[in-house]
Amino acid sequence: MLSKVEELKLISRCMLADDRRAFGTLVEAYQPRLRRFFMNLTLGDESLSDDLSQDTFVKAYIELRSFRGMSRFGTWLYRIGYNEFYNYKRSQHPTTGIDNIAEPPSSTSMSDSSEAAMDVKAAMAQLSEIERTVVTLFYIDDLPLKHIATITSMKESTLRSHLHRAREKMAQVLK
Repeated sequence: MLSKVEELKLISRCMLADDRRAFGTLVEAYQPRLRRFFMNLTLGDESLSDDLSQDTFVKAYIELRSFRGMSRFGTWLYRIGYNEFYNYKRSQHPTTGIDNIAEPPSSTSMSDSSEAAMDVKAAMAQLSEIERTVVTLFYIDDLPLKHIATITSMKESTLRSHLHRAREKMAQVLK
């Protein structure tokens, strides 16, 4: 994980000298987290997650001059990714939405950890898109509510409500 100072140095190099290697360093630092974010939102669709990640980084590179440094680069990047995901959702026909992605078939030879992962995946599938987003950012990416509020443009109290409902839904599925 890059420090805020390291991020700002890399961003400055990108803006002032069009240093693509500096941006490449930012991509390397954030790509695994951003991809995991999309994997959770798309319920495991690797191809779509990769496409959304790539689109997010391209848009971030193009819009880098609009980054003001008021938040961490990661928060700004997640906001772009969040918008990309919902732009994708809006562009899809109702019958081909992400909520209709089939669950992968279960295997009888799964280990306990992969069975637990499938249980969590099934529980995540029961959540609304915004609940999945908030759960992913809060529990998986370990972001504070303040940052999630910036990413989603929601109040912290609303985010707490989404987290509460998501925990209840997931608990019901996992019982």
